[in-house]
Amino acid sequence: MNYFITGTDTAVGKTYVAALLTRALRRAGLDTVALKPICCGSRDDVDALCDASENELSADAANPIWLASPVAPLVAARLENRELEIGELEKWFRHHRSRRRSLLVEGIGGWLTPVTARLRAADLAALFKLPVLLVVANRLGCLNHTLLTIESIRAHDQECHALILNSLPGVADVATETNRRALEEICDVPILFEIATDQQSIELAVA
Repeated sequence: MNYFITGTDTAVGKTYVAALLTRALRRAGLDTVALKPICCGSRDDVDALCDASENELSADAANPIWLASPVAPLVAARLENRELEIGELEKWFRHHRSRRRSLLVEGIGGWLTPVTARLRAADLAALFKLPVLLVVANRLGCLNHTLLTIESIRAHDQECHALILNSLPGVADVATETNRRALEEICDVPILFEIATDQQSIELAVA
């Protein structure tokens, strides 16, 4: 099971979902590890992914590009006077792919977050040739954000395999109670699962 995990926005719970999914797949018998090609700001997300992968990879192995500022990679790289070597990420991914049956790759920010002046986070999914899992924050506005993101994924000739609806702490209203039903009605991409607030684990059956 190999996927690129993106979100309808930044701070929608991509790392949280990726870690839960990594642990579930490993319990199901796969050799899954979680990767994050680009990280901006705190490396806590990378540490969480490494922990979910039972620390089989170091932070540097799981995350080859780390930028100090918590902004889009385009901006963070300019602040550090760095040129991002995106081509090196293909070699990095092939290295891991040749050694694993199952990889989860977490994107940076949302689907169209600028990595360079020409490249978006979407181009990383294309570079790695991975189908997409879309993490949707269960809050007001997610119907619009979900439809827009799916439309963009398809416009990039990528496959959106499934949605993961993530309930955020402290967010509970009519929208959060009705979003899943509305998404199932208006969207042709299935919901893989819904995560309750602060849920600690999920179970998956893997053929």
